[in-house]
Amino acid sequence: MIHCSNEQIPAKVYQNLRIQSGLSAKTDVATEIGLKHTLHFTCLKNETDEYIGMGRVIGDGGTACQVVDICVLPTYQGKGLGKMIMEDIMRFIEEKLPSTCYISLIADGEASELYKKYGFEDTLPLSRGMAMKR
Repeated sequence: MIHCSNEQIPAKVYQNLRIQSGLSAKTDVATEIGLKHTLHFTCLKNETDEYIGMGRVIGDGGTACQVVDICVLPTYQGKGLGKMIMEDIMRFIEEKLPSTCYISLIADGEASELYKKYGFEDTLPLSRGMAMKR
């Protein structure tokens, strides 16, 4: 049985979940700073209480926020767990953020199909999402 909670997971677990799920690695310093600034955390655990997925909402909590770090371990992918994470995140957005808060995300690959189900749309041609990697 998979269960969802809003506890913030330990830094090393966060880093490992990212890497094992195919997301980029983050340094200890970056992880420590980033996790402190999380507005909402969603994590999934399996029946033996191991972390198997997560997602976060970051931002100022009023005018702009971003959905980040949506990931599920490969052995658990394709079982609707991304939806479970997004449903929890959407509850937070609907209940806690002002209706005028701009909510954004970056969708990798086919993940955009999941996010469309929750009301996210491509921003082009009105605006273009951009990123800077260092």
